[in-house]
Amino acid sequence: MSTKVVTNKVRFSYVNIFRSRAFSDGDDAKYSICLLIPKEDKAGLAKIKKAMDEAVQEGIRSKWDGKMPKNLRLPLRDGEERADEAPEYEGMMFLNANSNNKPGIVDKDLNEILDPDEVYSGCWGRVSINFFPYDFKGNRGVGAGLNNVQKLKDGERLGGARASAEDDFGDGFNEDGEEDF
Repeated sequence: MSTKVVTNKVRFSYVNIFRSRAFSDGDDAKYSICLLIPKEDKAGLAKIKKAMDEAVQEGIRSKWDGKMPKNLRLPLRDGEERADEAPEYEGMMFLNANSNNKPGIVDKDLNEILDPDEVYSGCWGRVSINFFPYDFKGNRGVGAGLNNVQKLKDGERLGGARASAEDDFGDGFNEDGEEDF
């Protein structure tokens, strides 16, 4: 059994894979991504659940004194719990994966992607992740480690449409930034 999974096609959200980022003061900077997994992808979800189960068994053997924790935290969650604030989560399961190390990032032809604008929240791809047990400050659970990312296709950007610089600054002003009547 393995705790490593290469997902089927998933949608990317909260993409922080080109530069590490700390989300709170005092936190270590990490690379991270949220994976939106279609609920109808039964085979992909089964692979993920099997790898998480293996990580749970490893935790029982090595971290949790030979027994299942009462309030075990698992990374795979139902998107319906966030669908009111983020409609793209509707009909999806989701999980967050992160790493201290920069993931490898490639396109569908396995060419390295260097431009951060190419991989964004809303595009689709596959991700290599590794599940692991943790016991940290009384919290016990399974985490998802981020290994590598493959972009497969573009999708509608999440987080609202962004206007271009040309649209914002194209009409009605001169070179001094004053209205041109």
